[in-house]
Amino acid sequence: MRIYVVGIGPGSPEDITPAVAQAIGQSDAVVGYKYYFRYVLPYMKDGAERVDTGMRRERERALQAFILAEKGKNVCVISSGDAGIYGMASLIFEMKRERKSAIEVVPLPGISAFQKAASLLGAPMSHDFCVISLSDLMTPWHLIERRIRAAATADFVTAIYNPRSEERYWQLHRLKEIFMQERDAHTAVGFVRQAGREGQQVRTTTLAEFVPEDVDMFTIVIIGNSQSYLWEGKFITPRGYYQAAQEEGASEAQRIGQSIMIKSFQTIRRELKEPGQPLWRLWPLLHAVHTTADFDMERLLWMDDEAPAHIFQSLSSGATRTIVTDVSMAASGIRKGALQRLGLEVVCYINDPRVAAMAADNKTTRAQAGIRLAVEAHPDALFAFGNAPTALLELCSLMRKGKCRPAGIVAAPVGFVHVEESKHAVKTFRDIPKLIIEGRKGGSNLAATLVNSILTYDDAETLKPGRDV
Repeated sequence: MRIYVVGIGPGSPEDITPAVAQAIGQSDAVVGYKYYFRYVLPYMKDGAERVDTGMRRERERALQAFILAEKGKNVCVISSGDAGIYGMASLIFEMKRERKSAIEVVPLPGISAFQKAASLLGAPMSHDFCVISLSDLMTPWHLIERRIRAAATADFVTAIYNPRSEERYWQLHRLKEIFMQERDAHTAVGFVRQAGREGQQVRTTTLAEFVPEDVDMFTIVIIGNSQSYLWEGKFITPRGYYQAAQEEGASEAQRIGQSIMIKSFQTIRRELKEPGQPLWRLWPLLHAVHTTADFDMERLLWMDDEAPAHIFQSLSSGATRTIVTDVSMAASGIRKGALQRLGLEVVCYINDPRVAAMAADNKTTRAQAGIRLAVEAHPDALFAFGNAPTALLELCSLMRKGKCRPAGIVAAPVGFVHVEESKHAVKTFRDIPKLIIEGRKGGSNLAATLVNSILTYDDAETLKPGRDV
């Protein structure tokens, strides 16, 4: 004789596996929580004994299963989802050991609720994940909290069972608080109520906007990792296959370079004082720290709301075709692959033959004269400054005179004379999207990396840096 321990899935007939249906049909007795019998009655054979009990009677059900099996009956113990995931399987094996029983125990897997919920949401569990129950009936809360923090810190996709009940109302709030300390506020979140059953509800949101009161004991909550994203109502966690296919044409050196950059960004993000910043701010900030190894950038990088997104839209739509830099070094740091991909050009007039004469005649710097020429040819360009505050002040003067309206400005001149003043001046042009490194710090490499963050802004949602490296 044997005891089958089976998972009947989340509740819909199509989610019961053929092996489980066959085991139920072959059993002389079926034991389970009374609510679940509605899903298995069609599979039970005529005359099969039915042993149903209420909630929290798991040990009693297990004992009844052994008593029936020891009387010579084949018994099927049913659990919702998978019997091995918060189900009856471990209890049956422990009781077999305790009783020193010779009864054969046969576990049969079922579709777990988190798997059903994941399929309804899209593909959120496509990379490393963990499952945590917030029920503290069997596990002390301090241990549950340790597991929550470990999952949040380790960047696991995390499925939450037993998220909230009438008595257990605060634990999900605490989980969200812990995740907000470790994850971006825009982290994808999905939750499904009554997955596979009548009254099924599927919703997606972000970690910051997730409201614990929207869920109950019939809900599965899934929190994405740092790569997860929402797209057209679906919740997706990349596994890497698509990226690998995209990179097939890349050289080994390019792939290695991007891999290093991804790991560097992950390290930087963990060490930020505020890792949960808006994506439009986080993306250029990660680039700035990566280039300088200076976490002071978290304090110094200033930008208008959504500035990288607005500038990227102008560049990618074709409305703006040119990037102007103050010096050649800034131009050389802008990724050629990104320029080619977007159909853009970078120009720098500092070495133009006209510049030296113009600077001498007007008693200005060459960088200042170069900006005058650039504005005449490209009044709507993206302007990037990594060296010359005089050039930035010249652009401010020309904007005030109505000579140009840039698509955006990256202001990162470096030095001790007129540097801070130039940044204060450009900040006053509120209708122009700007990224500014405040104070004396800056440099051509910093200006170039901020431009690169704009050119790759469509990679920000998946936090995959290094394209076009």
